[in-house]
Amino acid sequence: MSERTVPDIAWEVDDFGVGVLTLGRPERRGAFTLELIDRWAELLRSAATDPQVRVVVLTGAPGSFCSGIDLSALRSIGHDPQAYKQMLVGRIHQVAHACEWLDKPYLAAISGDALGAGLDMALMCDLRFAAVSARFSEAYIKLGLVPGDGGAHLLPPIVGRSRALHLLWTGELLTASQAAEIGLVDQVFTDSALMPGTLDYARALAAKPPMAVAMIKRAVYQAARLDLRTSLDLISSHMAVLSTSPEHVSSLGGARRGSGTTSGSDRS
Repeated sequence: MSERTVPDIAWEVDDFGVGVLTLGRPERRGAFTLELIDRWAELLRSAATDPQVRVVVLTGAPGSFCSGIDLSALRSIGHDPQAYKQMLVGRIHQVAHACEWLDKPYLAAISGDALGAGLDMALMCDLRFAAVSARFSEAYIKLGLVPGDGGAHLLPPIVGRSRALHLLWTGELLTASQAAEIGLVDQVFTDSALMPGTLDYARALAAKPPMAVAMIKRAVYQAARLDLRTSLDLISSHMAVLSTSPEHVSSLGGARRGSGTTSGSDRS
C-alpha cells in the first residue's frame, strides 16, 4: 500500500501570525474521521492560547473542503442510539466547543463541497471565503437526519430563520454565488485566488491590535445573548481596560504624531 501523500490534517503558522489548518483526505472529499476530529479540536485549543497565532484559517486540500463525517466511522456504532449521541457529544462537538473559546478571528477558505457537518463546521467560522467551485448544502435531510453538528443553531443568525429552515428542510445545493447572495459566504474568489485572497485578509487582521480584535469578537457574540443595557455595561468595561493597554497607548501616540497634534501638557 502506498503512503498517503496528503496528511489527514495539517497545521502551519506563518511569519505574520496566521495559522492555517488544512483538512486532507481529498479522495474522500474531506470527510472527517473521529481521530481527525480529535486533532482538529486540539489544534484550535492550542491556537487559542498561543501568542504567536493571531488569526486561524480553516481550509481543505485544493478542490476539497469537508463533506461531513466519513460513514465508515459509524460502522462501529451500529444502531445503538446512546453510542451515536456519545460520538456527537464526546467527539464531534469538541470542535464547536473549541471554537466557542477561540477569541481570535477564525476564517474559512472553501473550495469544493461543504456538505452536512462540513457546512456546519464552516458556519463555526467568523467569515467564509469561497472559490467559485464551492458548493454548500445542509444535506442531513437527504439521509432522514437532523443537523447534528450545530446547523440549526448556527445557520439562522447568518441567513435568517425562514431561509435557514428552507435550507435545512430541503437540503438545497447552493453554488458559491448563490451562497454569497444570502450572506452565507462573505466573498467569492476564483479558485486560484482563494488562498492568496484569504491570506491577505487574514494577515491584515493579524496586524491589528490583538487584544482589541479579541474583545470585539467576544462582544459581538455575547451581545446576541444579552439585553442592550448589559451589553453596554460589558463594552464599557472592555473600553476601560483597553484604554490603558500598551496597544492603545502606542496606537494613540502614532495617531497624534501622524496628525501633528499634541496633548495639552506638551504645549509650551
